[in-house]
Amino acid sequence: MILDERAVPIVLAPLAGGSSTPALTAAVSEAGGFGFLAAGYLAVDDLRERIAATRALTAEPFGVNLFVPGRPSPAAVAERYAATLTDEATRAGVALGEPRFDDDGWDAKLELLCGDPAPVVSFAFGCPSASVVARVHDAGSEVWVTVTRPDEAALAASAGADALVVQGSEAGGHRAGFDEDDAEGIGLLSLLQLVRAHVDLPLVATGGIVTGAGLAAVLACGARAAALGTAFLDCPEAGTSAVHRRALAHGGATAVTRAFTGRSARGIRNRLLDEHRDAPVAYPEIHYVTAPLRAAGRASGDPDLVNLWAGQAFELVHGMPAAELVQQLHAGMRAAFANAADRIH
Repeated sequence: MILDERAVPIVLAPLAGGSSTPALTAAVSEAGGFGFLAAGYLAVDDLRERIAATRALTAEPFGVNLFVPGRPSPAAVAERYAATLTDEATRAGVALGEPRFDDDGWDAKLELLCGDPAPVVSFAFGCPSASVVARVHDAGSEVWVTVTRPDEAALAASAGADALVVQGSEAGGHRAGFDEDDAEGIGLLSLLQLVRAHVDLPLVATGGIVTGAGLAAVLACGARAAALGTAFLDCPEAGTSAVHRRALAHGGATAVTRAFTGRSARGIRNRLLDEHRDAPVAYPEIHYVTAPLRAAGRASGDPDLVNLWAGQAFELVHGMPAAELVQQLHAGMRAAFANAADRIH
């Protein structure tokens, strides 16, 4: 497994939607961790360019994350929701986007990664079929699948996954599980124990880990490594917007919402999140409806219009170069283990 070759058990979560950059991916891999590049929302030609740009920055290995396509929602669902946003659009001086379904360039991105493979291809929002897993394996890549429940873990294992990214409910950004529902989700430490009881695969823990102590905790619970996303959002190499960075520094509470994309995701609470808690399930249709609003919020600096994705422990994030953060987290992990050892009698 690729993680056995890495000096530091830290994985950069993919961070689709703007924060993912070749510079950030390369910096984490250069520091001894394992960086991921997000393919989500990119055209295949843009993904090809970002892979090439990352390779130009580092000879170290990195992975690419793909979204497994879902099913279209009834057109009326997103249209009814869009009608509730007309006042927001008027205030922002933009027209709402048209709701539409797409598969995020699934076939083209698979073709690219099978013809020009990365060491790891990870999947979110569903389980790739056994035939897709076999195709990626034939290209020479490991397959990681993101799961949020033990039954998803068992399904991914049966499809041939090499490792599981175990996402706890504390995680920022989209819940990456196979089905969209209203369940609260399972906390990371509980989920790690449950998944370990159901499958015998390497586990990468993610959700609410922003310190070395958090890293130590999930390793002690059986994870091979930890994937951190929120912790890297304020690194200078990240493409995180200025309004998002300010929100991370300001503090506050997070909540799970479908208001921005039609799929459950955890972000810092703001007006749009709080006023649209009944947003329906319709992904990616609602993502396209709200895209102009979110762009306007980023351009004007209005945090109430932006999806401020962040995990529950985001107030502990400190902006610093990614390599320095990897080193700090690794040192904190070692200190946490040493402290725990001193307490064992």
